[in-house]
Amino acid sequence: MATITVRGQTFSTAHLIDGQRVDDAESTFPSHNPCHWGAAPLGAVPRGDAKVATLAVDAAVRAFPGWAAMSPAERREPMHRLAALIDASLDRIAAVEASDMAMRFESLKMRVIPRAARNFRVYADMAVAYEERVWHSNTTANRVLRMPAGPAVIITPWNAPFMLSSWKVAPALAAGNTVILKPAEWSPLSACLLAEMIVEAGFPPGVFNIVHGLGHEVGDALVTDPRVRRLSFTGSPATARKIGAAGAKNIVPFTAELGGKAPLIVFDDADIDMAAKKAAGQYDDSGQSCMANTRLLVHQSVRDEFLAHFYAYTAAHVLGDAFDDATTITPLIHGDHLDRVLGFVDRAIKSGDKLLLGGKRHREGQLWIEPTLIEPQSNESEIVQNEVFGPVLSIQTFADEAEAVALANSTRYGLSAVLYTSSAARAERVGRLVRAGTVWVNCYLIRDLTAPFGGTGISGLGREGGDFALDFHSDLKTLQILEDSVS
Repeated sequence: MATITVRGQTFSTAHLIDGQRVDDAESTFPSHNPCHWGAAPLGAVPRGDAKVATLAVDAAVRAFPGWAAMSPAERREPMHRLAALIDASLDRIAAVEASDMAMRFESLKMRVIPRAARNFRVYADMAVAYEERVWHSNTTANRVLRMPAGPAVIITPWNAPFMLSSWKVAPALAAGNTVILKPAEWSPLSACLLAEMIVEAGFPPGVFNIVHGLGHEVGDALVTDPRVRRLSFTGSPATARKIGAAGAKNIVPFTAELGGKAPLIVFDDADIDMAAKKAAGQYDDSGQSCMANTRLLVHQSVRDEFLAHFYAYTAAHVLGDAFDDATTITPLIHGDHLDRVLGFVDRAIKSGDKLLLGGKRHREGQLWIEPTLIEPQSNESEIVQNEVFGPVLSIQTFADEAEAVALANSTRYGLSAVLYTSSAARAERVGRLVRAGTVWVNCYLIRDLTAPFGGTGISGLGREGGDFALDFHSDLKTLQILEDSVS
């Protein structure tokens, strides 16, 4: 069985199917370190195919009746053990993931990976704490029950893959579903560690399976299998359309989180320094976040003041290695993605948009792009309307609240938004009018796991988080009993 060693951590890259490591793929694909692009790959990962996908679904189908029959409290036990194993392995997971997808090691260790443990704990506890809705009507007593739905296929993105896998897997398991996880092919290695911990945590075989491979091969086979009863995906709208079509064919509920083009709205009564600092922070992780506020919408009267603060904070950024404590901006994930991001910048300049900052590759042959700011000639500019997923922001000005809201709502996306104002009344008015799944006021990325999370427009379908996620992974049943007919 193939093993690789990354920063002193040795582990198997095999699939996990029915509680066993499976490595019978006829071919592999490489995993690269984005901080050392062009160097030898970190290692090889099995390239799953339709046969592997079928084996994984077979295992999930077999395991489903037993897992579904357990009480939420019984299912909580291995989920809590998994959370404890994650907490005990923060250095190891962070080292592998920082090497594989180049998020800063310290950020992964202190902030991102611990949330994965919390996801497993919180959803397991929430399932136990579920209170059935009870009411009386028309001479009947009524209750709403949750029934486990069946095997769930979960496909996760390459940014923060370990944590985002837990965000989707945890509610599926807590609801009583079995799972097949397909990690992104650009950052598959931390899922290999997750496979180890699943076995060690004592999940029954087949309850939690992990299959590696390319989306158009093993992913297609998974989402088209008619035995799958839930589909959950984070990625691009183009891929989501294909998965949604497959789900529709088999009448399978589907939830998708598909990125955004979030506005950061700065009113003239805002704390300009705080807003500018947060705007410059959108370059973190090279802007590779679905919730990055890439459209800066600034009141015309404070544009110059805002930009002065923004440039100062941006100049303090350090483009460097994921393991360097001084680094604030790590590289893009892959050479193909760098070409895509630079293509956006080149087309913007050629179309007449004004380049205010950056726009160039940092360090020849590597994957960093300078923090970039573009002032579009029109709100219809591609750089405004389409998601770049890189360290590229645009800036526009507005004259009043109505124009700010109109600009904020002018794209097809609607995942999140941030607005800065000192007026409670304005925060309420504008917060209600901006179309986004989450609107933060004078803050950013403060998450409550019980709150709904998702987007409007092409930013997504459905909601995750809290009971919203548990309900998605359940079939809801109304049990209605004629009163006084039983004793």
